[in-house]
Amino acid sequence: MSNHDEQPENGLRKELPDEAPTPAPEPEQAAEEKSRQTGEEKPQQALTGRQRLVQGLWPPRVTRAQLIVAVLLFGLGFGLAVQVASNSDSDSALRGARQEDLVRILDELDDRTQRLEDEKQGLEKQRQELQSSSDQAAEARKQTAEKEKQLGILAGTEAAQGPGITITINDTKGTVQADMLLDAIQELRAAGAEAIQVNGVRVVAGTYLTDSGKSVSVDGNKINAPYRFKVIGKPQDLEPALNIPGGVVQTLEKEQATVTVEQSTKIVVDALRPAKQPDYARSSSR
Repeated sequence: MSNHDEQPENGLRKELPDEAPTPAPEPEQAAEEKSRQTGEEKPQQALTGRQRLVQGLWPPRVTRAQLIVAVLLFGLGFGLAVQVASNSDSDSALRGARQEDLVRILDELDDRTQRLEDEKQGLEKQRQELQSSSDQAAEARKQTAEKEKQLGILAGTEAAQGPGITITINDTKGTVQADMLLDAIQELRAAGAEAIQVNGVRVVAGTYLTDSGKSVSVDGNKINAPYRFKVIGKPQDLEPALNIPGGVVQTLEKEQATVTVEQSTKIVVDALRPAKQPDYARSSSR
């Protein structure tokens, strides 16, 4: 029997491999190979926390607001540094000065402080004077206006109102004369009358009355009965002044005239006199 006809004891023919076996690829290499074959990209490896922090800080990303804040902080720091340096120089200069120089500097500061205090007091005094002057001027204008109104009431150029009485004299016989009405006006003035008008004619300091037939003229203005007086003053003083024994009321009643007196809390005297400019009299105040 030849060698080729010999069989192995187990009845199988043993074949030798033509080449060495190929080792199995690593997992990462297999994944790369598969990615290249399929055309897919390699997935990015997960980053650690430290790597993410580095990527967030570098390269630095500066916004406009951060840049402005940085510039402001730089300017503030520079100013503080200059101030500190200046104060340090001043302190160094004072520390290096002699005692006599320090005393002189203190004296100059005291003198300057005193001058400023004196100037302040002077300005404060001027302010108070100006304020007082302004207040006095305003008060003077107010008093002048009030005085003008008072003089206008007395002169008959201003209307007036206030408490007082109304007198009505009925003269049916025509026996009432000018002197009787003048006596009534005088009694009223003596009792404190401040404004009077008779039948629409304002009675003033220079008023005169004259007889005109069976009527009376007041300052050249003819008036007829009944004679109506509007008088402003204290009613409790005016009415008794007319009713005294032998006074105005009794005199008129003897002439068969009737007299009616009424008190009121509001009497309006609105008859006015034109303001006259004196021809010769001038104010003596300068």
